[in-house]
Amino acid sequence: MNTAITLSPEESTSLKQQIAQIDLSQVEDKPLPIWKRAFDLIVTGGLVLAISPLFLLVALAIKIDSKGPVFYASKRAGRGFRVFDFYKFRSMKVNADQQVKSMKGMNQYQNEEEEVLQFLSPTLGEDSTFLIGDDEHLTEEEFITRKREKSKNTFFKVKDDPRITRVGRFIRSTSIDELPQLFNVLKGDMSLVGNRPLPLYEAEKLTTDDHVLRFLAPAGITGYWQVNGRGKASVSEDDRKYLDVYYALHYNLRLDLEILWKTIPAALQEANV
Repeated sequence: MNTAITLSPEESTSLKQQIAQIDLSQVEDKPLPIWKRAFDLIVTGGLVLAISPLFLLVALAIKIDSKGPVFYASKRAGRGFRVFDFYKFRSMKVNADQQVKSMKGMNQYQNEEEEVLQFLSPTLGEDSTFLIGDDEHLTEEEFITRKREKSKNTFFKVKDDPRITRVGRFIRSTSIDELPQLFNVLKGDMSLVGNRPLPLYEAEKLTTDDHVLRFLAPAGITGYWQVNGRGKASVSEDDRKYLDVYYALHYNLRLDLEILWKTIPAALQEANV
């Protein structure tokens, strides 16, 4: 049974036309609607009280398993591009970020790139070209240069990452590490439903075109994209951005309730996203 909210082709076309007519310089960051803030406080407050024993158990397990703080905070951009501390239960060893350089050889994304280059190198001569697009040919040297430029901002992913603690593996696989975001909601940094808060380097890339409209919506624990595009191979990165913009322009209580209702089955999808 398909539980996802979907945009029809007509709605998608209408959305893009609507966005094209908006004067981005005139867009204002309006206060969060009273109904949305009240809903967040009531529901989130009840959830925190109900699962407070779980919070205590996880915090104790983290402290016993490894040295360091219980929570991990990273900078994220939310509504109006406001930067805030995004909370999670700590799932990695302390100073995990400093270990990245020594683990570069284990990076799956880098290894995938090297495999492609090793495969192509024996088959391409110095002056050879190969088809990279419908109407574009590149020499091997040009291809390698582009791949290296692209890899500068690539993700870092390691299979069986040794930086992740034993408790960390469990809370990640069960999404328990995400629960501290409820405190972000209580603080007003986020809402239960909204657009996912982005790391600053990623958020900055969305401030130069109409996708900046996504920041009219509050950052959220779950959102329109999570129940619409999550796990669908056909949903491109550009489609995801437009889903965020759609929510920012149309969110209301009914849509939020529908998204919350559909969040659990969407999160249980087996797709790796």
